[in-house]
Order: sequence, then C-alpha cells, then structure tokens
Amino acid sequence: MRIRATVAAVSGALALSALVVPAAHADGSPLGKDQLVKAAQTVREAADGASAAGKSGVSASAAADTGTPYALNVAFSNVKINKGKPIVAGVSGHVSVPVTYTVTHDEGLDLNAPDIWVDVEIYRGSYDDPDNYLIGDDWPVCTAATTTTSTCKGTIDVYPTIDLFGNADATSWKADGYVIDWNDQDPLDDDIDLSKVGFGAQDKVGSTKLQRFSKLTVNAAPEPVKKGKTVTVTGKLTRANWDDLKYHGYATQKVVLQFRKKTSSTYTNVKGIKTTSTGTLKTTTKATVDGYYRFVFAGTATTPAVSAAGDYVDVK
Repeated sequence: MRIRATVAAVSGALALSALVVPAAHADGSPLGKDQLVKAAQTVREAADGASAAGKSGVSASAAADTGTPYALNVAFSNVKINKGKPIVAGVSGHVSVPVTYTVTHDEGLDLNAPDIWVDVEIYRGSYDDPDNYLIGDDWPVCTAATTTTSTCKGTIDVYPTIDLFGNADATSWKADGYVIDWNDQDPLDDDIDLSKVGFGAQDKVGSTKLQRFSKLTVNAAPEPVKKGKTVTVTGKLTRANWDDLKYHGYATQKVVLQFRKKTSSTYTNVKGIKTTSTGTLKTTTKATVDGYYRFVFAGTATTPAVSAAGDYVDVK
C-alpha cells in the first residue's frame, strides 16, 4: 500500500512526485516517501535536463552529473477514470474509484516487473507545478494484451482530510501517465547509473471532475392529512465544504418537489422552488391521494445531483 502524500509540494516533477509507495529496497526494507520522491526527482530532472540541453545546445548539470536516462517508448491511451463519471467526495472517510488504461511499449517490457514503476494519476493546475494531485493506494495491475501493449487497472484514492486542499479542488482535473524502468538498480543508490534507467511520461492522457458530496432531506406534514387540505413540505440541501471539512447549506439552488402515488412507481413534478441562503426548503401543496413526496436537485458543475428519500403521507 502506498504511503499517503499530505502535500503536493515537490516542485517541477508532478508525474514522479507522487511515487510514494513502499517499494522494496535492495535489502528488502520498504522505501519511505521522501526517499522515493528524491529518487524519482533525480530521474525526472536528469531527463528534463538532457532535453533542455538538446534544445539549447548547452550542457545541463543534472544530466552531466548523474547520467541521462534513456527514453522509454511508451504511450498511454483509452484512459478511463471512474468509468467516465465525476469523483464525488465528502468531508471524511475514503473514496476509491477505478482507473483503466492501455500502455503501448517496446517488446519485452514487463510492466509488472518489480523494478518498473508505472501509473496514471490526476492533478489540477499546471503539470510542472500542480496545485494538487491524487494517486491510488496501490500500484496498478497490468496484463499483456500483445507483445507491445498492456491493459492496466488501478485506482484513484481520495482521503478528504488528507488529500483535499479546499473547495478549489472541486473542478476539472487532468491525468498524466509515467513509466520508470530501474533495470535492477537501487533507486536510492547515490552512485546509480541513470544512463541505465528508462523513463517515459505523457501528459493530458485523460481528465475527470472532482465534486463535493451533496445531501437532501424532506419532510411532509401533517401525517395523516385530510383530502384537499394543505401539505407542507420542508427539507434542506447541503454539500461538503472542503475548507472546514463540514457540511453547509447550498444557497439559492433550484430544487423540484415531486410526488408519487402509493400505487405507482413513478414520480411526477409538482413545482420548482429555490433553497434559501442557508439551503432550507419550504413549500405547500394540496393533498389528493396517499403517496410520497420528495425533493430532487439536478446538480451543478461542482456538486452532484441528489434526490431525497420519499416521505409518505396518508390521506384520509
């Protein structure tokens, strides 16, 4: 299982700064987060340094001092995060969603080998200096489809109290993928020969949205009620606030009151109303037959749709 990252504070190496798993050290002991980040940064900086040197015609110190990783011929495709649905998180607990993708690579590259790191992660902000990123608790499992393609299954795991930096995280996120082949070398070895390390990364291989979990309540009264009399329906729409990790009312949002007869399985619209500044709801309707009342919220870009459980009213 990965050691969770509490901050996305490693500058300039997004795809590699998230490598915080207890991979095995040469002596069999697990690697810590700081050790893995440092090892991964070394590879990325060396690769970036070599690329900069090639473009500018001047030598790059990282590449000159540590060796230059060779480029892996890898490409990521068919990336699906949470089956195309937004990731919805509350203010506590743990949300885990599936991530599937295809990696095209050179023949003979075994993505499940212990000295190979491969993953797809998501981030918001810039690739080189992300505002936040999210990863899975475990490495993905890859299955060879052909000699040059593998299908991989992993996860994105969200722990709101650890991973989310505020309501700004409720937005669109981009995905990137990477592969590092250490070729049986120890990532923590100060004398590691980076020219024998393979590296490949690809940005913008997919996207997803992160949304704030919503709740909706309803209460219809009086119960029972005489036919033709007024039924008062109240409720409240709330959503997760990642700034203080509490639920707050969602103000001035359109909500629909619906009714379902006792003998029916289908709800029909009665009227539309808006929540107050505190997220509360209150409206009235006439009692006609026995049935269930509920509120329905269609959702917004930052908040998922939600329906209250129906509240039964007996009409006398």
